[in-house]
Amino acid sequence: MPEDRARAVKKFVSDFIVEIALVVAVAVYLLMAQGQSVGENLTFTMVGAGLMAIATFWTLHTARKGLEVIALRLHPSK
Repeated sequence: MPEDRARAVKKFVSDFIVEIALVVAVAVYLLMAQGQSVGENLTFTMVGAGLMAIATFWTLHTARKGLEVIALRLHPSK
């Protein structure tokens, strides 16, 4: 089923774009936090922890989608 494979690839590409945006957001956060110690500004620390948790979740989500694309390419439908 080529449409399943094409749909999986489109989902993976869109998820990968979001992944890149999250990695950039974490990098910007880390640059902004360079001079601060953890807990100095509780709101800033909580935003960073939340951002890193979302980035970690999305990385695992994107990896699952990537494995799905690989599986569809290796084992085409009968």
